[in-house]
Amino acid sequence: MLQRIYAIFMSRNREFVRDRSTLAWNLMLPVVLMFGLSFAFGGDRDAYTVGVLQQADEINPDSHPFLQTRYIRFVAYADQDLALQKVARHQLDLLVELGETPRYWINPESPKGYFAEIALMQSGAPPHSVLDKQQVSGSEVRYADWVLPGILGMNMMFSCLFGVGYVIVRYRKNGFLKRLSATPLSSFEFIVAQVASRLVLILLVTTFIYAGTHLILDTTMEGNYFTLFLVAVVGAVSLVSVGLLISARVTSEELAGGLLNLVNWPMMLLSGVWFSLEGAGPLVQQAAKLFPLTHVLDAARAVMLDGATLAEIAPSLLSLVLISAVFLTVGARIFRWSAD
Repeated sequence: MLQRIYAIFMSRNREFVRDRSTLAWNLMLPVVLMFGLSFAFGGDRDAYTVGVLQQADEINPDSHPFLQTRYIRFVAYADQDLALQKVARHQLDLLVELGETPRYWINPESPKGYFAEIALMQSGAPPHSVLDKQQVSGSEVRYADWVLPGILGMNMMFSCLFGVGYVIVRYRKNGFLKRLSATPLSSFEFIVAQVASRLVLILLVTTFIYAGTHLILDTTMEGNYFTLFLVAVVGAVSLVSVGLLISARVTSEELAGGLLNLVNWPMMLLSGVWFSLEGAGPLVQQAAKLFPLTHVLDAARAVMLDGATLAEIAPSLLSLVLISAVFLTVGARIFRWSAD
């Protein structure tokens, strides 16, 4: 028995080593992820977040003593209404405008805002009477409300990428696709059937999970349910198209797994699944917009938390439609039936 186990063990090891592309990928992926995470999130974690109302993207710490305060992350905002909304929801502890007539906004119900205000007063700024203080009211957005779209989106992502991409590679490897190629079925018809099948499954599962969590946790829903459902439909199609594109010509299940992980891990970390990228570098924020999951979560959170209408989330939906159209077209063109 041990000899048989050892023989299978060694043969599997040889198969893995001989697949040079998979071997190289498994060696490169951890290194790439480490460098990427170190670049994106290597800075110190700050205890407080303060918005700075200004037109410039870069904040000059020498322009005001308060901007040199340690353990406070300063984020530039050009849109005053957006910044005030974040103060109302406790997403910003304080909002300051340090121009010719300095002023600041604070939510009196925010505990962290209270201490950020003390830091502002003790920073060597002008006397308290010079600073124009304005209060912003609003209830805090619970983490459960904020993270629910991320969890649903992450579940959709894994189901779309691995449930479609990995399966198609397995079909190709075991010869199932080769047998299908002998039928009148075209590659486009096969891809459409895969998209439709996965879409129905994902929407059923996502709807069930959302309904359960919404009823049990009483999560926030400010917008229209149909608009949210439309976001789920368009988002699922775009994520399925990514899985189909990756699996269009790959014949190795190990390589397919590596390529799918190359997409889903950065997407999960940079699309705002677990935490907001607000305050991250401009390069990181621009890179996040390349992922379809970013647009899905932005649109879903806008509907659920802000009550956004269909017109307001139209740019995100348009981006998802374009991604789906390009990836499905390219995937159908380069689709390979057999592993030969």
